[in-house]
Amino acid sequence: MTDSAIEQLLPLKAVDFHILWVLSEGDLHGYGLVKEIEARSDGHVMLEPGNLYRYVRRLVDEGLVEPGDREAARTTGRRRRYYRATALGRKVLAAETARMRSVVDAVDMSLGSEV
Repeated sequence: MTDSAIEQLLPLKAVDFHILWVLSEGDLHGYGLVKEIEARSDGHVMLEPGNLYRYVRRLVDEGLVEPGDREAARTTGRRRRYYRATALGRKVLAAETARMRSVVDAVDMSLGSEV
């Protein structure tokens, strides 16, 4: 995918950014993803499992996330599906991080010594 095609996916929604951030570091199942996002956002982003899976399904449809290679058995006998960021998802995450950094830099420059 070209840089301009990646830029068309920006800006990311906050939830999408957090999902890609966590999954770019490795496979994780839904409950673990909810807990890690909550921890990394200091409790500012809290997802209900049903909502999380709706977001994950959309990111899978966009090619940014894919099911992982493994499933883990839970104590209830049900399996947990793992997810991970795709190469495209990691590129989009990097582009969004750079975009946000430039916005913050521009605000810092415009405020000057007021910050």
